[in-house]
Amino acid sequence: MTSDIGFRSDTAARVVSVVSVVSVDSVDRKLLNALAVEPRASFQRMAAVIGVSDQTVGRRYRRLRRHAGLRVQGRLHAGGGGLADWYLRVGCVPGAATVLAAALAARRDTSWVVLVSGGTEIVCGLQVRNESQRDALLLDGLPGSRRVAHLGAQSLLHDYSAGPWRRLTGHLTPAECELLEPVPVVAEPDGRVSGDELRLGELLMRDGRAATAGLAAALGWHESSVRRRIQDLRRTGRLRFRLDLDARSLSLNVHALLWASVEPGMLDRAGSVMSAQPEVPFVAATTGAANLMAAVYCRDATALHAYLNGPFASLPGIRSVEVAPIIRVVKRGGPPDG
Repeated sequence: MTSDIGFRSDTAARVVSVVSVVSVDSVDRKLLNALAVEPRASFQRMAAVIGVSDQTVGRRYRRLRRHAGLRVQGRLHAGGGGLADWYLRVGCVPGAATVLAAALAARRDTSWVVLVSGGTEIVCGLQVRNESQRDALLLDGLPGSRRVAHLGAQSLLHDYSAGPWRRLTGHLTPAECELLEPVPVVAEPDGRVSGDELRLGELLMRDGRAATAGLAAALGWHESSVRRRIQDLRRTGRLRFRLDLDARSLSLNVHALLWASVEPGMLDRAGSVMSAQPEVPFVAATTGAANLMAAVYCRDATALHAYLNGPFASLPGIRSVEVAPIIRVVKRGGPPDG
């Protein structure tokens, strides 16, 4: 069976991974904190900071990948080399969402795909290199699909959540974090990313912890060149790493997307404050009537209600908000193990 956007649905379906979620303990939390501080730190360095053997760190890391959906994903700064980040809201005819979501998940330019609300709407994030790639999907592919009832596409203008998610920090001391030798950002992104760097970015998007030797072999570079290029991209803010994790492993069982309308003069303030709230792993300014988009993870529905009526309601400039519960994650920050 072939989908309307050019992918075989049986192939796309293999992207979907059902994860048997496990809870994390204190060692896992320290490991997650270490990865949040320095995503490419070696097992040996993390082990020395955590106070366990490097074999233990390796075993725990593989366990979290397999059973908690842990992924480290490198993302090139949008705007560099023509890159642009978008998110799509795709309303589907009844019974079509699963197949279409799997086809979107199989695309190399989508970074995450979820089903929300009643299971008839797909929301996904994608990064495109140029206008032709964008238009092929937004103007030709999806609008022409008989499975699509309505389509909304908005550009992400600014990511307020560039630092580690607060739920993953606080388990290591500041001194221990410094021992991980995190790469400092010393300049604002200047928007220039070369073609070679785009190729490197594609590999790091699939696995942000990919070994330098493997990256060098795939790119035809020397290992020292790979190492130096990654350092340069990170120092200039053109490459950032994000940890993705099934939040149920942290006992956060209710997940939702929020679209808020904020007074323009208050947008940066609201986004910055929201990014520091532990319930929020991601928040960004967008185009559209709802100019602030966020993901929110809470313990249960009662905790989500308390968040919406407490920390969220106190944000400056909020005019209105739409809340859509995530009912299924079809694609998270990297390909499934297998």
